[in-house]
Amino acid sequence: MSSSEYDLIETSRVPIKAWTRGVGIEPGALRQLENTARLPIVFRHVAVMPDVHFGIGATVGSVVPTEGAIIPAAVGVDIGCGMMAVETTLPASLLPDSLKKLRSALETAVPHGRTDNGGRLDRGAWSKIPTRAAAVWRQLEPAYAALADKHARIGKGSDVNQLGTLGGGNHFIEVCLDERDRVWFMLHSGSRGVGNRIGSYFIELAKKDMQRLIKNLPDQDLAYLREGTERFDDYVAAVDWAQRYAMANRQLMMEAVVAAARHELPPFELGELTVNCHHNYVAREHHFGHDVFVTRKGAVRARLGDLGIIPGSMGAQSFIVRGKGEPESFMSCSHGAGRTMSRGEAKRRFSVEDHAAATAGVECRKDASVLDETPGAYKSIEAVMAAQASLVDIVHTLKQVVCVKG
Repeated sequence: MSSSEYDLIETSRVPIKAWTRGVGIEPGALRQLENTARLPIVFRHVAVMPDVHFGIGATVGSVVPTEGAIIPAAVGVDIGCGMMAVETTLPASLLPDSLKKLRSALETAVPHGRTDNGGRLDRGAWSKIPTRAAAVWRQLEPAYAALADKHARIGKGSDVNQLGTLGGGNHFIEVCLDERDRVWFMLHSGSRGVGNRIGSYFIELAKKDMQRLIKNLPDQDLAYLREGTERFDDYVAAVDWAQRYAMANRQLMMEAVVAAARHELPPFELGELTVNCHHNYVAREHHFGHDVFVTRKGAVRARLGDLGIIPGSMGAQSFIVRGKGEPESFMSCSHGAGRTMSRGEAKRRFSVEDHAAATAGVECRKDASVLDETPGAYKSIEAVMAAQASLVDIVHTLKQVVCVKG
């Protein structure tokens, strides 16, 4: 059974509504979605975005509304991961013929990747905290200290030394051109190591809390924390803090990106549009007459008029979008193109030559270490956008000319 916009998948409890026409759902991801939909805490239905793919615990590209509880593994460990983009007044015609110096300047301005096993010499963290990052940390530190005082494991690891840094994996910084040949800066990152610690810690606590009931769960990673308990309150406080850290992290990086670009490019001003949005997070929202917790794991809030960012792969287009406020999707849209294969499979399947061809015209790394992020490992962003035409309108279409990968 289906509507004109989504496919309806019935389960033994609530249904699944999937905006996946033309892109499909892999069997492993469908099993995860069905497991989630069978939980007694899930409200009304599970919404599935067109970039859906198998994840750890819960499916990436899913929107999970719950009543009276939150599933920490559905939020995941990259709490507050998201996108930021800023428009500039600089026309493409004024860009230098070679963008290699610009890429190098961006790589110097923002710590990225990971070395020294994340230790003292890690190139992906600050060895000396910049003044601006230190000032932002002073606002974040009191709540963090309170969390770490109560839950010591949260405070054991990187925190301020990663504020304003990119990370690795699918995190990136790009210089893009829009449909008017106007330059944009765009980046993707989240709450770094401290968010990972918070997520991992509370996933374990949820499993311990449900030890007696876990055998009744379709997947132990779907263990949840009940509203009204102290651990639930602590988790909500920790997630809120990590989401603020992630938002500040992107803002600091963007400031560094713009400053570095000003040294390498002709004079420019920032344009009218700036977007900074999460796509891995949980929020209290009101839907269908009920107050619920909405977990978006790889999904962007798309209320009527909301601006969002849907990036493609490192060789494809990205989109600045405006939400249509579709109630059935819990006012959400996709967070990107979505993977079609694992990182290991991508490295086995694609060669450096394949990657160089797929990223032709983009100033970026073209070596074996980024094959897991090659465009062929992702779905067609055009197909993804077509599948969610009822969820968002396209405001700007961006194509990268520089890409810095973590």
